[in-house]
Amino acid sequence: MIGYPEAPRAWGFTRGMARTVGVSLTNAVVDGWLSRNELGNLVEACRMCGATGQCTDWLARTVQAEALPTFCPNANALAALRP
Repeated sequence: MIGYPEAPRAWGFTRGMARTVGVSLTNAVVDGWLSRNELGNLVEACRMCGATGQCTDWLARTVQAEALPTFCPNANALAALRP
């Protein structure tokens, strides 16, 4: 199981953002599209982001999206992983 016990909130936000654009981070790692280190970098970028309130609000009202909001530091990286 992939997870980040040292940064559970950031892991949840990162995974939630990925899901809204149709990306499974676990599958991306297993299938070799994303290294475990790269995933760790995404989680760390999320952890350092100052838009936690905006992220919480956006995720609370978004199930699917064509693109992630511009405040997300991982928007481009996650878009590149879209099927």
